[in-house]
Amino acid sequence: MLNILVVCTGNSCRSVLGEALLNHLGQGGITAFSAGSHPIGQVNSDALATLQRHGLATEGYQSQSWHEFSEQAIDIVITVCDNAGGEVCPSYLNSAARGHWGLNDPSHVDGTASELITAFEETYRALERRIQKMLALPMESMPENQLSKELNKLGACAY
Repeated sequence: MLNILVVCTGNSCRSVLGEALLNHLGQGGITAFSAGSHPIGQVNSDALATLQRHGLATEGYQSQSWHEFSEQAIDIVITVCDNAGGEVCPSYLNSAARGHWGLNDPSHVDGTASELITAFEETYRALERRIQKMLALPMESMPENQLSKELNKLGACAY
């Protein structure tokens, strides 16, 4: 069982979508969590609506600090926004493999309700494709540096 922490600055949209998708698609082999370097304190309602449209659970998510996981063994850290990707992670995460999957923040879209839904759907689909490809990797047997390299490759793909 691998423990994966999905990190974003505010921990309200992208990281929550990543946590939900990892737990859904990686059932039995992954336990995913999400956190923020500067959490805003609440999960974005459009992120929860996106999960609901795809039949995923919408309960139990929270916007929380990555410091909440100082006692949790974490095998992989995936950053999903440019701000968190450039930040120095807490020292307790130093032993984790890391990957950066920079994605635009769908909550920053300024448009119609339809355009906002489209932005969230694009983020959801990009995460879903990356996670499916990640799950095809032999993650538990890969050396940390190779796993990090593969995770970063997935993040560099335009989905």
